[in-house]
Amino acid sequence: MGSPPMIDGAFARWLAARAGQALVGLRTEMGFADPGALRSAGDKVSHDLIRTELAKWRPGDAVLSEEDEGSRLAWAAEVNAGTVSRLTADRVWIVDPLDGTREFAEEGRSDWAVHVALWARNAPAPHGLVAGAVALPAQHRVLATDYPPAYPPMTLESATSGAGRVIRLAVSRSRPPVFLTDLAEDVGAHLVPMGSAGAKIAAVVTGDVDAYIHAGGQYEWDSAAPVAVATATGLHASRIDGSALKYNEADPRLPDLLVCRKDLASRLLAALQRHSG
Repeated sequence: MGSPPMIDGAFARWLAARAGQALVGLRTEMGFADPGALRSAGDKVSHDLIRTELAKWRPGDAVLSEEDEGSRLAWAAEVNAGTVSRLTADRVWIVDPLDGTREFAEEGRSDWAVHVALWARNAPAPHGLVAGAVALPAQHRVLATDYPPAYPPMTLESATSGAGRVIRLAVSRSRPPVFLTDLAEDVGAHLVPMGSAGAKIAAVVTGDVDAYIHAGGQYEWDSAAPVAVATATGLHASRIDGSALKYNEADPRLPDLLVCRKDLASRLLAALQRHSG
């Protein structure tokens, strides 16, 4: 793919696409007979590629990757000692080399992704994200902040149902929050199970669904790149209590979020207050 562009949003797009190409090739090479081996190889191949390119082209930046050893730890003691470089860095790449490993290892599934996001200390937005890209390699597309998609049109159900329109709500196919069935009945929503968080937020960005709610536990790399793209597109993104999403925190856990059309945000946040406990 040649030398990467130097502008961060375009670089994120280039890097996510490059990792995605490697993952598609790995799928073809290994096949699906041993899903466990394919998942492990996918994580390693994409992580190694992304880490190598970041070291080459962004050597002064810190990195938080899902596949880094100890990435899930909350660095309380180390923060006090000042030994965690990303917490004092001005720029941190937050990456998920393979979001949706389960789906990646299932033949025919396309709801898996590669996430590449950049957090900056001087960012104007509360979440601190200044660039991001979500590659959906099996769908042959990359969504990124250098050329963010247009604000999504309403779904067919939304457009034809007026004020009482049906909201299409993306949820985890394997671990949806238990309260979502009641919430969906409350707001008149249809639940749409999907794989990776990146694929679900991408579906909101493209208008295939109207919202995505998650409350089952995630980490920063699960949502950083998709949230960067979603907010660049003009969508609402927050915690389920309405507070701001924050990245490059000492504790990388970011357990819940809401991404939706702005016209649905107040309605969904009110319903979440009633049902999420």
